[in-house]
Amino acid sequence: MDTIFQQKSVLREKYLEKRMTLSKDEVFLFSKEIFDTFISNFEIKANSKIHCFLPIVSKNEIDTSFFFDYCFKHNIRIFVPKVVGDKIISIEINPDSEFKISKWNIQEPVSNLDYGEIEFDICITPLVYCDPLGNRIGYGKGFYDKFFEENKVISKIGLSFYKPVECVDNVFKTDVRLDYLITPNYFFVF
Repeated sequence: MDTIFQQKSVLREKYLEKRMTLSKDEVFLFSKEIFDTFISNFEIKANSKIHCFLPIVSKNEIDTSFFFDYCFKHNIRIFVPKVVGDKIISIEINPDSEFKISKWNIQEPVSNLDYGEIEFDICITPLVYCDPLGNRIGYGKGFYDKFFEENKVISKIGLSFYKPVECVDNVFKTDVRLDYLITPNYFFVF
C-alpha cells in the first residue's frame, strides 16, 4: 500500500469535518475509551505534573473531564493552558477553580496566576489530526509548538478519535512531534 501525503490544510479540513459528524454520545464514549487506554499505559503518581487541554465542545474535541477527575482524586497536580498574547501560560487548577469562555470559545481559568512551572511529566495535547510519524496538526496557530519549545515535557501525548493513516506533507522545522497518540482503540508510540 502506498503512503498518502497531504498538506496540513487539507488534513485539518478533512478531520475537522469528520469529527463534526460524531454525536455527543459518541464523543463521550470515545473519550472514555481514550482515557481508559491512557490509564492502562501510564502510571501517574501523586504530585506528578500534568498539563491538559480543556476541550472546545463546539468543535467536538475529546472530553478531557475524565483526566481532570482522575488527577483531582489522586492528588496529581494539573495545569491548563491559557492563551495570553501569542503564547500559552500554565495555570494550576483544582476542583474549585473558576472558568470563563475565551474569545476562541475555549474554557479558560479566570485566574492569570502563572506559577512559572516549565517542567511537566505529561502534556495531554489537543489536535485535529496526527500522522503515523507523530506530526500533529492543530488549528494552525502554533501555540503548542511554542509551548514545547519553551517548556520541558517528558511525554507529549496526543488524543484523537482517528488513527493515523495519511502523512503530513508540509512539516516545518518548528513543528514538534508527539511522543504518543491515543485513539479509542489504539496506543501509538513514536
